[in-house]
Parts: sequence; structure tokens; C-alpha cells
Amino acid sequence: MKKLMIIFVLVASLSIGILGFTVYKEILVFKNNDYVEVNKDSVYEDLKVEEDETIESTEEKVSTVKLLTVGDIMFHSPQNKAAYNPETKTYDFNQSFKYIKKYTENADIALGNFETVTREDVSYSGFPRFNTPKESLLALKEAGFDILSTANNHCLDQGKKGLVDTINNIHEYGMKNIGTYIETNNMLVEEVEGIRIGFLSYTYGLNGMDGMLSKEELDYMVNRIDEDRIKQDIENIKDLQTDIIVVSIHWGNEYEMEPSSYQMELGEKMVDWGANIILGSHPHVIQKSQIINKNGKDNFIIYSLGNFISNQRKSTMDNSYTEDGVMVQLEIEKNFSKGETEIKNIDYIPTWVHKYRKDNRLFYEVLPISDYLNGELEVSNKEDIKIRLEKSQKDTMSKMIEN
Repeated sequence: MKKLMIIFVLVASLSIGILGFTVYKEILVFKNNDYVEVNKDSVYEDLKVEEDETIESTEEKVSTVKLLTVGDIMFHSPQNKAAYNPETKTYDFNQSFKYIKKYTENADIALGNFETVTREDVSYSGFPRFNTPKESLLALKEAGFDILSTANNHCLDQGKKGLVDTINNIHEYGMKNIGTYIETNNMLVEEVEGIRIGFLSYTYGLNGMDGMLSKEELDYMVNRIDEDRIKQDIENIKDLQTDIIVVSIHWGNEYEMEPSSYQMELGEKMVDWGANIILGSHPHVIQKSQIINKNGKDNFIIYSLGNFISNQRKSTMDNSYTEDGVMVQLEIEKNFSKGETEIKNIDYIPTWVHKYRKDNRLFYEVLPISDYLNGELEVSNKEDIKIRLEKSQKDTMSKMIEN
């Protein structure tokens, strides 16, 4: 604040022999090495402005971004059939995501693992070689998703064309993808509220479909897990002035409830190399989350987010844990004055895939469990699922760390 060194106020005046005082509105202010006559009210206003400017200049500029991530997004054959309207001969997958939409829409960036392809010139199919109507991508876009990881063991299920069509369809609907590429560009950096977030994605393998691409194509079209490459990619994306680095990784062993020693070792290595958020997929069940502190900064790993949506469940494969998923919302904060970015908050939103039949039609819906248990959702079936959801939520939260 500028200092007013001397203020002279002319306050006394004698009038017609009667002693009295008149307060003049004019004030002499010592400013800029001279006395300046100004209006009293304007001085007070100047003082207020100067004080406000000083307060504003000392305040730290801070921005926050909400990143929401989900696990495996899969469409088995029964799901494709459930989305088909025989009258219009069109597909509509929106029903599946109507209950979680408020979460994905509210996030600044919503990210998931798209574990299928959308090739348009061949028939649709489920396991073992997936192919899904591209309307599934439209539903994800309308639900609020922004980025899809496409590096997984099913990304070559329909060959090179399936991989390329999927990328093009994702882009057609205004989303972005990471992990598979048409050209040699494997760096995605998104800037939100002045925070630059780098995204990388890798898969352990391709179900033996590697021969669908030439060696050269394989090197740049699919990011496979290679420690030297991951380390170099992290260093390269750091050079793009990123504040935080997110790695989606398809790894581990299917249906195992705990991460393997390899997952944990590689996860720690990636943090050492500079990754801040590591999002695991592939086991189709939820595995634990973990905080690793490095140089005084917390970094987050979840080894498997479970299934966000699929037809895997107790009735189809005698494994109820495949019905469970978790949405993780990470609040990322950047202090511009200090040049520091950190994970400020972590929220877990357990989900469950609700499959039911009504009016001779099959439905799949992702339910945010707490919303249902709190009475905020009215689901379209008569079956009492409360006990099942309570167990699912308990199982999920038992694996999540508190931040």
C-alpha cells in the first residue's frame, strides 16, 4: 500500500466573531513528492482501492480440477441385443448410464477403459472377439465422458480396421483416446483451469492378435507395457510442461482380488519415474488403492477399478465380484504462486451393474450404490437388491485407502 506521509486538514474557521469550526472537504495530501489538494471523499475512496489492490495481490492464485475415472467398459452380446430396437433397427445404450451421468457430467475430465472396438463393416459380437455398435460411444459421450483409454487386450479384436474405426468414432463424437493411435503421436495433454494434465496408456498384451499389424505399425499404433518406453514417455510428457501425469494401465491377472507383485513393483517404478496417478484395469474385479509419497508429494495408484459395465456376474461366471466397480474422483489443486500441484481429495463412488428383465426386455444399468441405499434412485424392477448392494459397497470400500 502506498504511504500517505502527511495530511493537512483545514478544519478551523472563524465567522462573524463567533468561534466555530467548519470542516473543509479539501485535503492537502503529500503524494509524489508534493502536496496535492484533493477532495476528502476521493482520498478515502483511493485508500480503499489501494487497500483492495494490496489484498488481491497478496492472495494466492489456486485452481482445482476434478478428474473422474471408471474401470472396464465392456459390451457382451446380451448387452448389444438389449440396446437394439427392432422397430427402428437402431441401438441405444443411454439407459445404462443414466444414473451415473450426474457424476461424469460434473467432472472436468471423465475417463474410462473402453474394452471393445467399433468396426462398422462386420457383425457385432461379444467375447472372445468383441465388436460393438458405435452408438455405445455416443452414449458415453452423452453421459459426460471425455477421454477413453483404448490400449487393452481386446483393441485388435477386429484387426487394424477395428482399431482405426474405433479411434475415428471416438473422435467423431468429440471425445479423445489414449493408448492406440493412427499416427505416431502418443502424448495427450489437457489444460483445465490452467492445470496441465498429461495422459498415457499401456496394455500388457493383445490376446495373440499382434500379427494383425506389421512390426512397424505395432510399435506406434498400440502402447504395450515396456518399462524403458514408459519411463521415456513420462520424461517426454514432463517436457510438455505438465503439472500432473496420469497413466492408465491394463495389467495384472483376471479375477484376482489382490494385485500381483509385478503390478506393485511396476506401479512404484512409474511413480519413481514421475507418474502421479496410476489407473489399473483388466482384472475385472476391484483391487486395492494406495498412496505412495515421493519427495513429500502424494501419488495415487488403484490397481484395478473393476468392471464399470459388462455382462460378467454371478449368474454368468459364478463370480459376484465382477458386478462391482468404483468411480474414483480426484481433486487436483494447483497453487500458481508456489508452482505446486497436488492431489487434494480422493472420493470413491462404488457402483454395481444392475441387470434385470422387464416387459420381455433386458436392461443393464450402472447404479451408484450410495444413491440407491439413500433412497435417491427408483430402479425399474421389483427385486429387492438392497442386501446385495450393501455387500458390494462394503467389499469395495474395504480395499480403498483414506486420503
